Amino acid sequence: LGLTSEGWCNVMPITYVEEGKTVQIQKITGKDKLRSHLANMGFVEKGNITVIQRVAGNMILEVKGTRVAIDEALANRIMV
Repeated sequence: LGLTSEGWCNVMPITYVEEGKTVQIQKITGKDKLRSHLANMGFVEKGNITVIQRVAGNMILEVKGTRVAIDEALANRIMV
């Protein structure tokens, strides 16, 4: 849970978002190298991403018009 000017809000990993939903990235967790790697793929705070599909625990996400497949461990670092 985080505190915003509007009050409390829920922040959760992208892995909890339903297929077809578009959400805004609130935070990327992890070490600098991991956050940099995700940023290079287009995953940046305040950026929008869409959950396209889940396949065998992995996720296909659309970010900046490109579909990207990531594993569940990496997806759990993307907080929305």
